Amino acid sequence: MRYELMLPYQIRKAISENWPVVLPIGVLEYHSEHLGVGVDTLVVVRAVELLEKELDNIVVLPPFYYGAASYAVEPPEGNGSVQVDAEEIFPLAKGLLRSLLRIGFRNIHGIVHHQSENFKDGMPTDLAFKLASRQVIFEFLETERGDGWWGNSSMADYYSNNEQGDNPFNWIRFHPLMDEQTQKEYTFDHAGIGETSLMLSLCPEGVDMSKFTDEKWYSKTAKDATKEYGDIAKKRILEHLRRILKG
Repeated sequence: MRYELMLPYQIRKAISENWPVVLPIGVLEYHSEHLGVGVDTLVVVRAVELLEKELDNIVVLPPFYYGAASYAVEPPEGNGSVQVDAEEIFPLAKGLLRSLLRIGFRNIHGIVHHQSENFKDGMPTDLAFKLASRQVIFEFLETERGDGWWGNSSMADYYSNNEQGDNPFNWIRFHPLMDEQTQKEYTFDHAGIGETSLMLSLCPEGVDMSKFTDEKWYSKTAKDATKEYGDIAKKRILEHLRRILKG
């Protein structure tokens, strides 16, 4: 259910039933001449939209497009990359996540594709959101429960329940669009066969192969992209997201 279309009674129902709340997180970045600049966000948005049609108990937030794209691939002039530093993302992320907690949500999931081959170590966009989530949770708990909340006897099962949803640090979590196994078995690239095929499967209107050029090393393999290859990744992505959101 799209959050911006929800009525207050629906929001209260989502809170009382602990529905997963999904935030697509991405960037606007040059992806060669044949792909739209929103690739890294669009593949998340489209995958989540498919799940929204399938599941009637998820909340889908408006996507965040303005991450740290960087200019590592190409300069922005005439190419379209929008770079927002992590230090600038951080306060916005804090404000957003703080608001979601105050509303009452306790099952929040950010989904990231951009630079997620390094997801365990983190990259600027997801690190800004991850740090913001930790600080916001600490602030929220200290406000709601006071100093010494973690040392209270009610937290005695904290370590044994570390992976469970009732751990307050699991109220907000972040995930790569593709899990590790999919990244190993499907081509993970930038504007090459992997991303181009995935876009052909999830967002074909963002692809124009008549504009393809093999001048850049990173996009040379895009000439072999097919919707069928992208469908393989799409299927695995949806399985991965179902496990997260139903878990």
